[in-house]
Amino acid sequence: MNALINWLDDRTGLKKLMHEALYENIPGGARWRYVWGSTLVFTFSIQVITGLFLWTAYSPSTTTAWESVYYIQNHMQAGWLVRGLHHFSAQAMTVLLALHLMQVVIDGAYKAPREINFWLGLVLMQIVLGLGLTGYLLPWDQKGYYATQVSTEIMGATPFIGPQSQVLAQGGPQYGHHTLTRFFAMHAGILPGTLIAFLVLHIAVFRRHGITVPDPDRAPAATFWPDQVLKDGIACLAVLGTVLTLTIWHHGAELSAPADPSVGYDAARPEWYFLFLFQFLRFEWVEHVTKGPAFGAIYVPGALMAILAAMPIIGRWKAGHAFNLFFLFVMMVGIIGLTGLALRNDAADPDVKAAVAQAHADAERIKVLAARPTGIPLEGAVSLLRADPKTQGPRLFARNCSPCHRYDGLDGTGREVVKMVNKERVPENATATDLGKFGKPEWIKAVLTDFKGTFKALENVKDKEGNVAESSKHFLEGEMASWSASHAQHWRVKENEPALDDLVAFLASQSQLRGAPGISDESPKRGRQIFETGKLPVGAFEANCLDCHSLQPIGEDKLLGEVGAGPTLTGYGGERWLREFLKNPGHEKFYGSNNAMPAFGDRLLENELDLLVRWMVGDYD
Repeated sequence: MNALINWLDDRTGLKKLMHEALYENIPGGARWRYVWGSTLVFTFSIQVITGLFLWTAYSPSTTTAWESVYYIQNHMQAGWLVRGLHHFSAQAMTVLLALHLMQVVIDGAYKAPREINFWLGLVLMQIVLGLGLTGYLLPWDQKGYYATQVSTEIMGATPFIGPQSQVLAQGGPQYGHHTLTRFFAMHAGILPGTLIAFLVLHIAVFRRHGITVPDPDRAPAATFWPDQVLKDGIACLAVLGTVLTLTIWHHGAELSAPADPSVGYDAARPEWYFLFLFQFLRFEWVEHVTKGPAFGAIYVPGALMAILAAMPIIGRWKAGHAFNLFFLFVMMVGIIGLTGLALRNDAADPDVKAAVAQAHADAERIKVLAARPTGIPLEGAVSLLRADPKTQGPRLFARNCSPCHRYDGLDGTGREVVKMVNKERVPENATATDLGKFGKPEWIKAVLTDFKGTFKALENVKDKEGNVAESSKHFLEGEMASWSASHAQHWRVKENEPALDDLVAFLASQSQLRGAPGISDESPKRGRQIFETGKLPVGAFEANCLDCHSLQPIGEDKLLGEVGAGPTLTGYGGERWLREFLKNPGHEKFYGSNNAMPAFGDRLLENELDLLVRWMVGDYD
């Protein structure tokens, strides 16, 4: 080994380089407060190494970016681990940056003759934040897509050069494929190269002036090796342990559903280290009084950075150093406070919680769709979600049906239907029945036993005088409502309870929905007899079902009853019945002249109607 080292030293000057690197003088001895710079270099090294591995499998285009990250996360050997280390080390670097900045200011390491090095450190901080911002978009998922789009719009608010800067960053006037490729070039090439160059300068200038020691007489002077190296090594190991723990706990980094510009994303938020700025921009006086995002997103952060940059000049005086400490303390408290406020507000916002839940559901759903034997088509994973009833059905219901109906009390996507009254959220009354259980046995039983209660929401339809509309009265006081009320006594007879279940089973069997009773089961057979004859174990219907309704039993050619006042019940609640009903609910075999529901045959495209119906009947894997 000595011969090898001597040979290398003779040709490269290795020993002198090692001595320069390891035997730097540290007045006052090694201390834990000096570890932050080394941990920053360590976390950046993790990101470089993991980033190179990610680069080998990443494909930067709008139809392959999410797909390649999905492959890395779910199929590449240890890909989730590599991606998680890359993601969480980036977040750790932001925390370490803040700690390093605080240590530098507290120790006065920004004062002359170290001003240049302090300014180089501020430049490095901006580059690190730029890396976080550009990397956020690269998975091309909903979360990154919409959060980064907000960032580019803020860039466009910059005075004088804003629109040109936004076009340059986006790669054109629109946000799309060239935005992704440019952000990838910045994240994987331009910014890391720039960071390395400034890091070399930063370390070189630091070595020229040495460590700033507030109390050099606290202990005998020492050298960087071995004591400070040991402390730095332990600190780096602690950072690695933390990052690795977070990676394993979360099984890598989050990957939401693929970006889809055709749908919104109410849960879009920047990463936690930009939440303070997001919250500041949400203040009413910032959002409305200042007329645009420039004040909160450009001027205020710019002023804060200007004060940071002026610290070496302000700190020439003792009072100036005290001001710098006070300013840094207030700024850190403000950042932490605004971040906490943003998290608290989101936790208390039902719309945000619903949007987050939907985003998580979409993220889990795309995993199921992408894992099918057919895999991901050439047009990208987003096409799977666009053709998925479970994903698109709730959205279609929310847009087209929730103005009148509810789905288990909500709008179909998990949100409450509300209106704003004096800046307060007030629930919007439904004007039609809740369809969460439509077509299922519990729905049919409710219609039979409590028709008026099932359709009680119709009472919220008012005329110009504020009274219940005549159309609602007619429906709520019609023949079926009267029949249900007059026969309630039959269902209170204990011997008739099984008969009610049989009748419900027969009607449910005609839908042929997933989970419905089979038409050849004994219970539906008994229910058919009740439907046709109206006879019960105790008593009988005053008017049996065929007096008003007609029905063609599944598998038979004959029609029971005649088309009359009530809807035809052939396939009631099933996919075909529901499709025809939504297209034209005023048809004579449905509600006829009593109908107040709009026809959706002209309002929805055929594929949209198909997605809505299949979601409502549960026809998806």
